[in-house]
Amino acid sequence: MKVRFSLNGEPCEAEAPPTRTLLDWLRETRGLTGTKEGCNEGDCGACTVMVTDESGARALNACILFLPQIEGAAIRTVEGLSGPDGQMHPVQREMITHHGSQCGFCTPGIAVSLAVAHLNGRRDHDAVLSGNLCRCTGYAPIVRAAEAAEEAEVPDWMRDAPVGGEARHGGATEPGREGGIGRGTDWGEAAPALGTGASDEGDPGEASGGYRPRSADELAGWYLRHPDAVLVGGATDVGLWVTKGLRDLGTVAFLNGCADLARIEEVPGGLRFGAGVTMTRVMEALAAPLPSYAAMIARYGSVQVRNAATIGGNIANGSPIGDNPPALIALGATLHLRRGDEMRDLAIEDFFLDYGRQDRREGEFVTGVTVPVEAPTFRVWKISKRFDQDISAVCGAFLLDLRGAGGADNLRDPREGGDPPLIAGARVAFGGMAGVPKRAAAVEAALAGQPFTRATMAAAAARLGEDFTPMSDMRASAAYRLEAAAGLLTRYHADLTGAETDVRRITA
Repeated sequence: MKVRFSLNGEPCEAEAPPTRTLLDWLRETRGLTGTKEGCNEGDCGACTVMVTDESGARALNACILFLPQIEGAAIRTVEGLSGPDGQMHPVQREMITHHGSQCGFCTPGIAVSLAVAHLNGRRDHDAVLSGNLCRCTGYAPIVRAAEAAEEAEVPDWMRDAPVGGEARHGGATEPGREGGIGRGTDWGEAAPALGTGASDEGDPGEASGGYRPRSADELAGWYLRHPDAVLVGGATDVGLWVTKGLRDLGTVAFLNGCADLARIEEVPGGLRFGAGVTMTRVMEALAAPLPSYAAMIARYGSVQVRNAATIGGNIANGSPIGDNPPALIALGATLHLRRGDEMRDLAIEDFFLDYGRQDRREGEFVTGVTVPVEAPTFRVWKISKRFDQDISAVCGAFLLDLRGAGGADNLRDPREGGDPPLIAGARVAFGGMAGVPKRAAAVEAALAGQPFTRATMAAAAARLGEDFTPMSDMRASAAYRLEAAAGLLTRYHADLTGAETDVRRITA
């Protein structure tokens, strides 16, 4: 496949198999070896590059980024952080001044991550660096370097723009969405859309094995003809099939060109997220209405992973330990699917049939999910060995309908006395407890109609064994999973009645 983009400020064209990663191409074809291969699965951040498109600049892992995913974008590697006359980027200068590097293997990725954050005005350096592992220096001098660079002007050469377009920079969100406008690379002509059937003959993408539709309409017709094709959203999962599993994916469709699948729309009582919306944007959109959900997403991979991963991909892969499905099930979200011209809606809890099996017909794909956001009693928590960048052992999500005695508006510490509200209804869902994420029917039945007390939660927790028979694996034992799930029910009551439940803020 032929891909056109800009690389460190210069027009560039690459022709390679559709599953060639940007990391391999940079190192082996262009000799840009500053971008390192560490884990080759998107965890260590040594391969971090800056990718700029119409939504702004973001840090991404080049090791699981396929070349077709950067069509029309502007790429900067660590070699592109310095200016055209060798001027150092402020982050580079301060990393030297504050002794932020020892062995240096992780340093290129760290410098790129900090440079993207500097461009976007971010100062939450610990969060920015959550996807960059350093085992030599320690993070204190690296963070001091980031702090020292905060007030420095953004170098002009860093204000890239996608091919033939404009990019927005600045602001402290993840990634920045406001600020200065960059200029597009001058190709002399508009860059062609990748694999969209520029030739009038044959099926788009047939010769190369890769296809990049420009809309859900184009994808729908093509996918009916290629129902065995692999659909790639952010490649944070599929990328590992190639780099770790060494799989030949066969025919592949890259969905990042479908702008209509990357929209967030307000609907009555909720938000509709297109399947291609990244987890970074999901987190931003849910921060105000569902802060518990947004806080959980902040532990979803790293900045680089959230900047690539899509909500549709996390649902469609059907993982029993995916972090979104338990939250979406508890909220009563609706999944939207399409097969050709036929659309259908499905309660998301009904999508997961069994391990590795979903209610998705041949040639059908997820187009989006509608999430109710008017849910003040909703909470979701993730239990894992590490805070950042870890797979859940258990993920629990809770939404109770509280009535009487002021209901959800009059929750109080039980030590203050007074009648607790009644639980008129309950939606409780867990991931990591079965072959699919699912509701806890016996727990919900034990809660319904009961007073919202700690004793009620304990009685409901005792019925978890009726809903789940979890397995033991490297992340947790079956007994631990049941105990942790029970603890989350206790935590839910404590949190809603005003107790501090954030383990990182509780002190003795």
